[in-house]
Amino acid sequence: MIGKPFRPPSFVRPNLPSDEPPAKKRRISSEPSVNAPAKHASNDRKPLVTVQNPASAPQLHSEDPNERYYAVLWRKYTNKKHKNWDGDGVLVVKGGYGTLTDSETGKELGRGACTRPLLAGSALSLGGKEVEIDSVIKKEDYTSGRIFLGKAANAPAEQVERAEPSYKPLMAVKGPTVGRQKPTRATSGSDDSSLIDRKPAAPGRVFKTPLLSSTVLPKTNLSVPQPRHDPNQPKALIMKRPASCPKDKQIVDVVVDPVLSKHLRDHQREGVQFLYECVMGMRCEGEGAIMADEMGLGKTLQTITLLWTLMKQNPIYENSPVVKKALIVCPAGLVDNWRREFRKWLGNERIGVFVADPRNKRITNFTKGRAYNVMIIGYEMLRTVQEEMKKGAIDIVIADEGHRLKTANNKAMQAIQSLNTERRVILSGTPLQNDLGEFFTAIDFVNPGLLGQRSAFKRTFEGPIVRSRQPDASDSDLEKGEARWKELVSLTSRFMIRRTAEVLTRYLPPKTEHIVFCKPTAAQAAAYRAILTSPIFAVALGNTDMALQLINLLKKICNSPALLKSKKDAGDTSSEMLQALLPLIPPNVLNSNASSAKLRVLDSLVHRIYTTTREKIVIVSNYTQTLDMIERLLVSLSYTYCRLDGSTPAKNRQPLVEKFNKSSQKNCFAFLLSAKSGGVGLNLIGASRIVLFDIDWNPATDLQAMARIHRDGQKLPCKIYRFMIQGGLDEKIYQRQIMKMGLANAVVDNKASASSFSREELKDLFRLDERDTCQTHVLLGCDCDCKGSLESKIETPLEVKDEEDEDDLPLRGFESASQLDMADLEESIKSRRKAKQPKLTMLMEYRHIDTKHLRVEDAEKVDLLDGNGAREGSVDADAMALAVDDDVFLDLLKEKDSRVGFVLTKSTS
Repeated sequence: MIGKPFRPPSFVRPNLPSDEPPAKKRRISSEPSVNAPAKHASNDRKPLVTVQNPASAPQLHSEDPNERYYAVLWRKYTNKKHKNWDGDGVLVVKGGYGTLTDSETGKELGRGACTRPLLAGSALSLGGKEVEIDSVIKKEDYTSGRIFLGKAANAPAEQVERAEPSYKPLMAVKGPTVGRQKPTRATSGSDDSSLIDRKPAAPGRVFKTPLLSSTVLPKTNLSVPQPRHDPNQPKALIMKRPASCPKDKQIVDVVVDPVLSKHLRDHQREGVQFLYECVMGMRCEGEGAIMADEMGLGKTLQTITLLWTLMKQNPIYENSPVVKKALIVCPAGLVDNWRREFRKWLGNERIGVFVADPRNKRITNFTKGRAYNVMIIGYEMLRTVQEEMKKGAIDIVIADEGHRLKTANNKAMQAIQSLNTERRVILSGTPLQNDLGEFFTAIDFVNPGLLGQRSAFKRTFEGPIVRSRQPDASDSDLEKGEARWKELVSLTSRFMIRRTAEVLTRYLPPKTEHIVFCKPTAAQAAAYRAILTSPIFAVALGNTDMALQLINLLKKICNSPALLKSKKDAGDTSSEMLQALLPLIPPNVLNSNASSAKLRVLDSLVHRIYTTTREKIVIVSNYTQTLDMIERLLVSLSYTYCRLDGSTPAKNRQPLVEKFNKSSQKNCFAFLLSAKSGGVGLNLIGASRIVLFDIDWNPATDLQAMARIHRDGQKLPCKIYRFMIQGGLDEKIYQRQIMKMGLANAVVDNKASASSFSREELKDLFRLDERDTCQTHVLLGCDCDCKGSLESKIETPLEVKDEEDEDDLPLRGFESASQLDMADLEESIKSRRKAKQPKLTMLMEYRHIDTKHLRVEDAEKVDLLDGNGAREGSVDADAMALAVDDDVFLDLLKEKDSRVGFVLTKSTS
């Protein structure tokens, strides 16, 4: 049987017989061949346009012309007749070798030699995989990690149109003009519109209606959709309109109730609009948001405004409200605070708020009943009632202090996720980008799947960013890490908003912050040296657990050596090292707190505040033993006080705060606060001064505590004092907070990971610097006169900024990926290369004061002499007082026996 001859595939060169001439090749040149007749060379023929092969073209901003990037399809080898591709991938060709990476997981699939040019449709074998080139990608897309994000990278920063089968594009129509007609009679029903003021029927005593005044527009018969509230009122807050509308429906303006909008400040109006666009799916693929405003900016009021708007309105005219049931999850100590805030802004008549507590566990009243629209519950209690919560439909979840949801295995997070609620909002005053693992968890909580799988995120973003922050990072690591960081910033800015406390400058009284370096007493320094010279110290340098125990012991000595002798540690097996070190310290030092330099400064400070002012003070510590010591001091001085720590029942905490805020100095002068128990959500505006007696490894803990008094409602200028031992462990921790070195980032929630410390780091950490100079000021490299002037200079130029030292970089506004210029990225890398030493440049905002210049007899200008009798310079007492900006503290610094050696001070006045 004669059939068609076998035709080899196009990519296989056939073995032609020797007697058959080869097939003619297509001419690719416009020049005539040498052997061709002259008639083929036409003079009027135009030459072909030379087009460069995009696959072999040098990539943008690439130093290596052979460095190429491709989007590919890959699959394992198979003998199946009908083959399918296993997945998408990225092929990187560099230096003659190709590396194949899976786009979904970020896992490397294989590598091998690759020297030939590749075009779309080209096939090759690499690492045991069949690969087909899909398209050429730019270097910027690969370096930034945009190619690994899929749909998340392609979504516009402003708005993503949510295509639905029944939706059609909205025609451009101007907003409706609402006629201001005089209402004749309110419509009946359960709506607020029935609540109108009525005039008295007869003259005489004026009747006061017990009903609420209405802000709802009366219904009219206009064909134009009518919003619930008047959008033409002055300062009306109107939400963004959706881009599409269901068939046979109309869009109406969503206007925030004037009952709330009239109280909103500019940054709060912006925050409400941002949250509304996020939960309505107008900004990204998901319907979640993260509000990371600093403490005191009104996150609670913004959230209440959002919920009230969603519960009463819908942008689709005549549709039911967007939200019917809302769940607020918060720490147990803040449940009552949320309840009071709802009552403050909306009253008890407008909205039903169900507070879940041990006395009120009947959850069906909220899930099945109609009387309650909002439920407030603590994280711990939510885990016990999550099965009952599943029986009802929750439309939105608000997670207050959302930084508690640190891991995906968190039980509270699992309880929230079991509710299957798409709209989720995290509120947290603590920046979430300090740890990229926790950052991913928070993002995946509010917008699940937006960043892909956790393993892929770790390979694609976390790994390159962490490597680029290492001191020995190569130029390639730096470029990739900075590009991935910028891409992550651009993506997360679509659903995350953060504003700093600077926006409150015009609303709140001025604030002065003092970093107080206390010189250790002789007994305190001797106890410090006794531990460092003991044989146990040398052993601790090579043992993780012992190094951590030693850190805790030195922190106690910085507060007071007497804290080492504690009855609580008597039966603790972990205190064997402590029992071995106690004999090195004299008994009189262990039995008295007189050797504590911090306690001496605090004693003098509270005495001057109590006797010379009518102000009150908050004293914060991370340890209950330290609070016990301060409590004994206040008792000995006969000063009244309140105390809130871990042993205080949750139901008693807010009444305690209210009692302190309302009482006079005589009735309650001081408030003792545990930083871990009451560091968030408390408004201690009854005090205008706060002392942070010890420092925490996590800078967010200190920032939260400092914000307790400088909040809305504060009437007096605020003074903040941060105590630390000069040259001791306190100062070393503070330096690492500022410099953002790996040592500070290795410690979370006051639990040090000593295994990440090198031996040299531990030696430096434990070293006691007993020089008269301030070690922090020396490391800063400032050549100022330490007399409080702002004309300080530093060897490293201030204009060279390291982006990793900027706290709010990941939340610096809304910036699309197209705005990220590679030139700026390269300049940033060069700037980082110039920064040879850790930066402390933020301390240049402070005034630097050596207290020896204040302890002089002449109040005017006096000449100071150094140790050799040479003239050092003159001191202007008035200028120094202006720099300190605190008369009470200035008198303390002028004391001859004052233990304060150096002060860094900054004021917003």
